[in-house]
Amino acid sequence: MGENRQALAGLGVAIRAALEAGEEIMKVYEGGESGFGVTLKADSSPLTLADKAAHRCIAGHLAATGLPVMSEEGAQLTYDERRGWEAFWLVDPLDGTKEFIRRNGEFTVNIALVLSGRPHLGVVYAPERRLLYFAEPLLGAYRAEDITQWEEGMSLPLLVERSARLPLPQPQVRPYVIVSSRSHCSAETLRFIEEARRQHPDAVTVSSGSSLKICLVAEGSADVYPRLAPTMEWDTGAAHAVACCAGRQVVEAGTGRPLQYNKPDLHNPWFLVR
Repeated sequence: MGENRQALAGLGVAIRAALEAGEEIMKVYEGGESGFGVTLKADSSPLTLADKAAHRCIAGHLAATGLPVMSEEGAQLTYDERRGWEAFWLVDPLDGTKEFIRRNGEFTVNIALVLSGRPHLGVVYAPERRLLYFAEPLLGAYRAEDITQWEEGMSLPLLVERSARLPLPQPQVRPYVIVSSRSHCSAETLRFIEEARRQHPDAVTVSSGSSLKICLVAEGSADVYPRLAPTMEWDTGAAHAVACCAGRQVVEAGTGRPLQYNKPDLHNPWFLVR
């Protein structure tokens, strides 16, 4: 029982961290392109002032839990230094940086608690859309709309009360929906979609950015998301937890094994969300 209370307390900390990080991101976003402060990381992907501000905010909140943090924008430890981590926070302060720069709103804050190599709880927040997903196994998975901050008097039970449990109700008849990446649609993904359309003639594709793609499957608006292109553990951990708590699977393409975390190589294998 004590562990359950601790996990739920951790979820509350993660939600507050994500919401406040979202506020920091929106300060930069609403400042216009001149305020983005775009630089380049070692892999030549965009890094903005928003990434850095969100990282500082999240790290400050999570420090109170006493658990180590693995973040895209934080210093990366060697595997020898982190291999013994049984519990840690996995964070992407701003997932979908390209979508942020394009100003389409499809970017998220991702925070997951990983236990023994599996995401246990997760928070995905899309600040421009004021859309929050959060999940923990005993609590379930939820979607909250029109949320920008942890209001005075707010508690986790109250937030659950004003949120919709996942998966959401769906129409009795709708097409088979495949999610594809807006920025990274590989040739292998196109072949997957072509094969799916042979099995489901009514199939349609929906493009989205960041971890929102996984959340679309988690909420039941989509049936499958094939990610047959590179990702890192921090790209997927939070939404992975949301999907699993909503009764979905996040598995390696080909083997069907669940994705593992805190590997020597932090790249994910190709995977399917279904």
